[in-house]
Amino acid sequence: MSLHPRRGRLSGGWFGRLTAQWRTVVWLTVVWVMLWGDLSWGNVIAGVLLASLLITFMPLPSIATSGTVRPWPLLVLVSRFVADLVVASFQVSIQAFRFRHTPHGAVVGVRLRNPSDIYMTITSELSSLVPGSLVIEAHRLTGMVYLHVLDLDAAGGADKIRQDTLDLEARVLRAFASNDELKAAGLYDHPGEAAEPAGVTPSGTGGRTGTTPGTDGAAGRTDRPTDRGEGPR
Repeated sequence: MSLHPRRGRLSGGWFGRLTAQWRTVVWLTVVWVMLWGDLSWGNVIAGVLLASLLITFMPLPSIATSGTVRPWPLLVLVSRFVADLVVASFQVSIQAFRFRHTPHGAVVGVRLRNPSDIYMTITSELSSLVPGSLVIEAHRLTGMVYLHVLDLDAAGGADKIRQDTLDLEARVLRAFASNDELKAAGLYDHPGEAAEPAGVTPSGTGGRTGTTPGTDGAAGRTDRPTDRGEGPR
């Protein structure tokens, strides 16, 4: 099951865009009716017309990906996210009552294995939803994301943050990425086929080779301490 329509399907003019993105039309219509708070034929028709105009004259660029949805890895991803959410919420609540402790925050840079827009977005959103960390910057061309950590010492240090982020990305890729993308990331563990090393350049990285995931390759960018006594968010 493809995650997104192919660009070729969207190149058939305005009618082709409408038929290929009918789910978007339905969703925008539902949002329009909810904003008005009145389910009526007038609001439904107005929502359909408005959604059709938006898709026709202000189309968003499509995201070309060959990813699939794997039920079991997706269940693992969701289960681990819920567990991390509960544990992190408890840890941050403890920080709030440690009045004599000043958290030593920091900004940690992590280079993801696959800088695809959709996988980077999912990884960044899931990481930001867990209390104690927040993605403050993401570079789609280099695959770098920068996370602000509430208390670096309590989180286990910068290396622990990097590894946790890469582990989260690995779960995202196993749940949604294609076999070729998993091979490029060094995560393809199908019996009888050897996985490529993680340093191999994935498609769309702009020729970046020999880079170890989790290291900050940006010039002049290092982990930046932000010891300002931030409270828990």
